[in-house]
Amino acid sequence: MEQEPGTGPEQLDGVIQMLHFQPAPGQFGPEVREPGLMVWRVEKMKAVLLEPAEFGAFFNGDSYLVLEHRGDQGADLHMWIGEKSSRDEQVACAMLATQLDNFLGGDPVQHRHVQGYESPEFMNLFPRGVSYKEGGVESGFRRAQSGSGPIQRLYQIKGKRNIRAKEVELSWSSFNKGDCFILDLGNTIVSWIGSQANIFEKQKVREIATLIRDTERHGKAQITNITEGEEPQEMLEVLGPVPELTESTPEEDSKADVSNSASLYKVSDATGSMKLSKVSEKSPFAKDLLLRDDCFILDNGTNGKIFVWKGNAANAEEKREALKMADDFIQQMNYQRMKTQVEILPQGRETVIFKQFFHNWN
Repeated sequence: MEQEPGTGPEQLDGVIQMLHFQPAPGQFGPEVREPGLMVWRVEKMKAVLLEPAEFGAFFNGDSYLVLEHRGDQGADLHMWIGEKSSRDEQVACAMLATQLDNFLGGDPVQHRHVQGYESPEFMNLFPRGVSYKEGGVESGFRRAQSGSGPIQRLYQIKGKRNIRAKEVELSWSSFNKGDCFILDLGNTIVSWIGSQANIFEKQKVREIATLIRDTERHGKAQITNITEGEEPQEMLEVLGPVPELTESTPEEDSKADVSNSASLYKVSDATGSMKLSKVSEKSPFAKDLLLRDDCFILDNGTNGKIFVWKGNAANAEEKREALKMADDFIQQMNYQRMKTQVEILPQGRETVIFKQFFHNWN
């Protein structure tokens, strides 16, 4: 993909030239396959494992790898980029993430976050919160942090034509009367309907709750459908007493419709350079558009997110270059790289947020 004139920050150049950097081999051992949370700080071309007491404190001049391994339930590999981290450090972080992903057989779902634009999924890994510190590796760290806990996720369902679920902060402050929400507690999925929610959101919240139950919980979770004012005890135990909720306006749904739009592209490097072909410019997409021999980019850049889907039979080079694909795409679309989240999904490890863009995923 050719760079548009006058676009792309200098930092992007390093990511495009990743192959010029080679991290030292053998930095990850069998322990990364064990369930739990591990965090590495990137120091030059090395991944330095941190103690649990250091988890949750991030220096704005550094980059980090965060691995959450859940055993048979799979793993998520997060790249965290400090707002003042150097170009070389960002490149090193990407290369080390590729090395760790390869060590784990390409199974993890990969995520890239820039300081200040982290996903709720990432923030929930640090129950006592995340702190930003000035400087780099020479500074001290904050007090001990605990690891990840049981499943507790909150999704907001919003829109009128392009209705989407978006993971939000696990707090009553995320709620309002005009939308629907899903509180995923693992064995229980609470579908909450605001008193001012529109009929399209009410339908979508049921679909997403069912999707979570059938694909994430293998049909074993219990769905509880409630409306505002009927909150069950298990919901109150997680979120606390219900405060006065804010109102919602039709204008907010219209804004959500714009940000919820998405397009799907097929990626090919058959000619030696990445080529894109648009498969569909309107979601929901047919699931059979995703071919196991190829990689695809789902563009939800208006909402600050890009997905790269890796088919099981795609060639190894395409799989290794998934992050570069995303960066090249972000550059071509003139999205702000430092504000655009990237999620890399191996076939079979698709997230609910990704699946919702397709017809009848099961």
